[in-house]
Amino acid sequence: MQGVPEQFLHPADAAEFRRPAHRQGVELYRAHIVRHAFEPHTHEAFGLGAIASGVERFRYRGTEHLAPADSLVLMNPDELHTGRAETAGGWRYRMLYLDAPLLAELAGEPGWWFDAAVLHDPLLARRLGGTLAALWQVSDPLAFDGLLLDLVQALRPHARIGRPARPEGEARFDRVIDYLHAHLAQPLTLDMLAGVAGLSPFHFLRRFKSAHGATPHQMLMALRLFDAKRRLAAGERAADVAAAVGLADQAHLTRAFASRYGVTPARYARQVA
Repeated sequence: MQGVPEQFLHPADAAEFRRPAHRQGVELYRAHIVRHAFEPHTHEAFGLGAIASGVERFRYRGTEHLAPADSLVLMNPDELHTGRAETAGGWRYRMLYLDAPLLAELAGEPGWWFDAAVLHDPLLARRLGGTLAALWQVSDPLAFDGLLLDLVQALRPHARIGRPARPEGEARFDRVIDYLHAHLAQPLTLDMLAGVAGLSPFHFLRRFKSAHGATPHQMLMALRLFDAKRRLAAGERAADVAAAVGLADQAHLTRAFASRYGVTPARYARQVA
């Protein structure tokens, strides 16, 4: 991809993904971020992570959070979030992205969710940080699955069961999210989305941003880039992916992908192959 760097602009920034070949629904991520600021993005999976050093600042569910060293980050699926360093030396962390059906199988119960985005428990954070590190190293599939179970069981005391309460009227935006999913590659307007929600355009814009902490365009881009991530992992060519998700070209995909996931599409595809 001519003109697009394979690495971050700052030499200290680095990120890497991995997917185990034997177990669908699992993605591992580790990074050291100093200068990069992640644009709003989402994962259709639980994001379970440990901060090893530094402090991360991120926006999640409309609120700013700080995650210092020896804390855990616990994100529910489909929630937009950002991320940037709060300290001069950046922050170093590991994440496990676990699909909800797989988490339910591991836990033996469906309906998990977390009400605290940041859990301040140094002992547990160091323990699970070690588990996340071991998941990167282990080559035995049986041992890998055992480590997954250990991690999920350790988080059980901090999980809630059942759907969290939603603000009155927010459910109408589910139709809008479904519409965005179904029309990722098409040009969309505020009037079109407001019509789906049954609101006037700018009333819809205010209400949507209040409910999701992001504008409809930011949500659309997050959904486009998540779909791009899924397609790249399945082996689709970057140029085809860009067209399929409604981006202008491969260079647009590369810029947008790197700003949300910390690696270029080409590097991501190689890492998870």
